[in-house]
Amino acid sequence: MTATLPHIRPAAAGSASGSRLRAAARRHRPVLAMFGALKLAGFCSFLYLLSSAGDYRGKHPRFGGGAHAWDVLATWDGWWYQQIALHGYDPKLVPVPGATGLITLEGNSAAFFPLYPALIRLTSTVTGLGSYGAGLLVSILASFAAALGVYAVAERFGGRRAGLAAAGLWAVWPGSGVEWAVYSDSLYVALAAWACHAVLTRRWLTAGVLTFAAGLNRPTAAALIAALGVAALLSLRRREDGALRPLLATALAPLGLLGYLLWVGNEMGDLSGYFKLQSGAWAHQFDYGKQTWDVLTSVPVGKFDYLFAYPFADVISVGVILLACALLPLLLRLRPPAVLVLYTVLTLALVLGSQQIVANISRYLLPCFPLFLPLAVAMRRLSLPVQCTLLGIAALASGSYAGYALFELGVP
Repeated sequence: MTATLPHIRPAAAGSASGSRLRAAARRHRPVLAMFGALKLAGFCSFLYLLSSAGDYRGKHPRFGGGAHAWDVLATWDGWWYQQIALHGYDPKLVPVPGATGLITLEGNSAAFFPLYPALIRLTSTVTGLGSYGAGLLVSILASFAAALGVYAVAERFGGRRAGLAAAGLWAVWPGSGVEWAVYSDSLYVALAAWACHAVLTRRWLTAGVLTFAAGLNRPTAAALIAALGVAALLSLRRREDGALRPLLATALAPLGLLGYLLWVGNEMGDLSGYFKLQSGAWAHQFDYGKQTWDVLTSVPVGKFDYLFAYPFADVISVGVILLACALLPLLLRLRPPAVLVLYTVLTLALVLGSQQIVANISRYLLPCFPLFLPLAVAMRRLSLPVQCTLLGIAALASGSYAGYALFELGVP
């Protein structure tokens, strides 16, 4: 009898593991199905608008153009990510001869963080896809992971129905057109959402690793790093989880972001090289909200004489900014944990406090997924058919306001 136990226990363990996987699949299938249906509707709407307008045919293949409508998905930042995946980095600060205006440096791939292009290269090697197909596959898979993360956070506040609504809002939010494109946004939101969930469930090492990875993907991970650090300090103060795991998470979290910035600075021979590149090549710098305020006071009166004006896309961005400002106090009213509050507030501050192409703000605020929570909690009162109908209409419309407005009427 004893001799047979080693053969029984692994089988029992395998059966238990299989049961957990099946239970997880049943639990998450509705979320994935709804998110996938909404994204597919918006994606097809976006491609239809591209094909019917046909403007992409007259644009440069790097800047919103291409031979086919779907080529647009890999333009703008997507071109840079593919170049990094194919050729790596060559960090430099190269002056533009005779330049005296805002743009004084040539663009360089070092402005784009390495995790997403590294995954493109890995996926391309494993699957045999080109950089375009590999980048799109990574983004699509990451968008589903992000939807599950947003669902998991929202479910803790309003139950399953609120979680479904939040995942649906992630699919149709302004700027969501980049979720299924060769862009790093879906990957960042997936990492940020699950990092926040790990903090909420007190899995500190998981939170630290995910935040470390987020720091290799986007510079605004500074907001996530700070939020995790404060949450860890609060945990230490309350003596909830001991000292070791929160401290290890706090130490690990900033290493991705700091490591990349220091590597770029070292390669350029200037430790502030990354920020000089952002300012000199893309006119992107922290200006304490001066540019945002200029737009907010110009667009409502029909003036578009500010820096980097793209009227249609800017109207959408102004609406998103006002919506975010309206949702923030509603979020605070739910009394969420400090990690969600700080992450949201600091992300808003970093985005709105920067000089940039304002048309991009609708996608730069995609990581502020905690702002979905008040709407998701309110939407749980709706029946599932009504909820799906409203989100479905928004999904079809998102082809314009969340996709076409960015890629063809602005600069994503």
